Amino acid sequence: MARNCRTRLPMRRRRAGDPMAEYDRLPCAARRWLAQAALPWSARSVRRIWQRALERSGGDEQAALASLERAEAARLRRDAMHLAGVADRDCAGLGL
Repeated sequence: MARNCRTRLPMRRRRAGDPMAEYDRLPCAARRWLAQAALPWSARSVRRIWQRALERSGGDEQAALASLERAEAARLRRDAMHLAGVADRDCAGLGL
């Protein structure tokens, strides 16, 4: 396959492994959250946030779900600022 040799962007590599198998290994509550998420999260990203939240909360699934919600809200805010072309979030008019 021909490649644009002038670009300085790093080549994106495909991750090894089966993304559906990664999804299947997620806990049921995390899969339910992922099914209704506003953004197209990878199972790997959800697992990372989920595991970190469980460690911090002592195994509380509700806290892990809240952590996923916060991560998505933060990502949506960053995307909105990027789309608005605003570097400073105080000027974004988003009320953050």
